[in-house]
Amino acid sequence: MRATTADRGREVRRRLLHVAAELIAERGWTAVSTRLIAERAGVTPGVVHYHFASMRALLAEAALGVIRDLAERLGTGLDQAGTPDEALGLIAGFLRDYDGTDPTSLLFAETYLAAGRDDDLRRALGEVVGGLRRRLADRLAAQGVAAPEATAATLIALIDGIVLHRALGPGPDAADLMAVLRRLVAPG
Repeated sequence: MRATTADRGREVRRRLLHVAAELIAERGWTAVSTRLIAERAGVTPGVVHYHFASMRALLAEAALGVIRDLAERLGTGLDQAGTPDEALGLIAGFLRDYDGTDPTSLLFAETYLAAGRDDDLRRALGEVVGGLRRRLADRLAAQGVAAPEATAATLIALIDGIVLHRALGPGPDAADLMAVLRRLVAPG
């Protein structure tokens, strides 16, 4: 079956988003240009402008797509956690995958920085983070954890903070991290 023009257009748009996310991690948000994206995606700069109203829109959609996907994967795992300890184990396992210098960690850091200067991006990123925080709070509440909203906010911020600190040097090992996390959700 032959690809339609619409199919090819969707594929080019998907490729542009993927390349933009890669370049944000590699070069930093402000160093990504239409020319760089077009070169890496194998298209002309005009194609980039055809698919996206602005570089700001392209970069935001690319970064938020990666962040939404990761938040959804973590949220799905948290939804299935039967106990607070299982939820914490999932968070600790999630943290093992990100050393602060990997492409996803760098994309997150760049996006958070850009959100500090862009109200639309800040709102959109806040919705993603807020949704994950609510999901975790609901799970913790169902498991009888005290102050589930504050605990969820702390745990989500802890994930971001540990990943940011890992870019500077090694962080706590998994056993030490789990001990601290368990104290956060311990009764009374």
